[in-house]
Amino acid sequence: MADVGISQVVFQPGVSVKCSPWPRAEDESRVHVPLARQDARHECPRLNGWHPVPPASVPPAPAARLPTGLCSAATGKARAPGCQPGAGVPAGCRGARSPAGMESWSRRSAAFDCAPQPAACCPDWMAELPDALPLSRLSIPGTHDSLSLFGGRRLRCQSWGLEAQLAAGIRFLDVRCKLRRGELGIYHLCTFQRASLRGVLRRTLRFLRAHPGEAVLMRIKEELPGLPRARFAAQLRRCLLEEGQGCVWCREEVPTLGQVRGKIVVLEALTRDVLGIPYERLSISDSWNVLSLERKWARVRRHLEKAAGGDPATMYLTFCSGNGLFTWPEEVARFVNPRCWQHLRRRGQPVRWGVLIMDFPGSGLLRLILDSNGPRDDGRGTAAPGSPTVPARGHRDTGDTGNTGDTGDIGAAANSHAMGLMPSQVP
Repeated sequence: MADVGISQVVFQPGVSVKCSPWPRAEDESRVHVPLARQDARHECPRLNGWHPVPPASVPPAPAARLPTGLCSAATGKARAPGCQPGAGVPAGCRGARSPAGMESWSRRSAAFDCAPQPAACCPDWMAELPDALPLSRLSIPGTHDSLSLFGGRRLRCQSWGLEAQLAAGIRFLDVRCKLRRGELGIYHLCTFQRASLRGVLRRTLRFLRAHPGEAVLMRIKEELPGLPRARFAAQLRRCLLEEGQGCVWCREEVPTLGQVRGKIVVLEALTRDVLGIPYERLSISDSWNVLSLERKWARVRRHLEKAAGGDPATMYLTFCSGNGLFTWPEEVARFVNPRCWQHLRRRGQPVRWGVLIMDFPGSGLLRLILDSNGPRDDGRGTAAPGSPTVPARGHRDTGDTGNTGDTGDIGAAANSHAMGLMPSQVP
């Protein structure tokens, strides 16, 4: 079995996944995933703006068959390339009333997409923004349980692989880890997602090297820890040190975009160690246990409005995702994502929405989030003096906090040296 690659072992009929060798980082990105192809060696052209189609290195997704007139309505922009005047349907999308067409339409819309690859690509949208803009003043699309591609409908939260998400414009990754055999593997609950944290860091940094004007926020969380374990924090520190390559922001201060271009910004919820921005000190809405879809959307809408009119120095994270006893992630996304898309469309001018964290986001919804970073009437779309900070670490409250203050003495120089940060980042 040692001579057999992971792509042959994991998906070979009759072979247990538990007997498979631990995946190497270079293997993870080459695993063939039937429902979510992970296109590792992704090299997207360095073109700013919105790409109407994925790059040539990304395997094409099945063509979405849209109802008449939806091509232009999907993003609120001009008719997409390939649409014939007066037809309202792309040339390759005729026959939408056929069973195959209805099946494809059910997988993709402007707000929801569970196809294997995104319908559009925007890998360099941050490169157009000013360096002095704090991350707290951006509208950033993100994914919940970003690597959760396996486990059936109860656990599967995404259909795009990591590289496809980054190419589509996703800049917040939700990474859940468990310490197993001395390594941090990616899990959703107790289901191994056939990836490791080291591999995720390497693949993300590979994307950032190809697109140095971008930055990626990465929430790193211990999945179902029971009690926080010191071994997890120690292994996380070691992993960031060895794989960070001097491109990881591990300070409590919320940086400006210019400080973290080409870098991963870590958000963590550790009890004692300081390995990134304290996650629970941000303003967060994460009602993940969904008993009522209407109530879930009401909470999402309230927090979006709170972010739109709130303190620009505070980072707002709104989880549009959820699960429950009588529902599952895909059903929640089919309900919440279209309402979120409509809510954002009703605003006639750019608004700071904070970080929107979704399951199965559609390209139209992503486009609306990115477009909201344009110049604003209140001047918040331009560079602001200074950088916002979060309070010094002490007792952590849960729920929506949104409080800011001065950063305490946390040994930033020592931490930045240990994490491989650049000397210019040390105060």
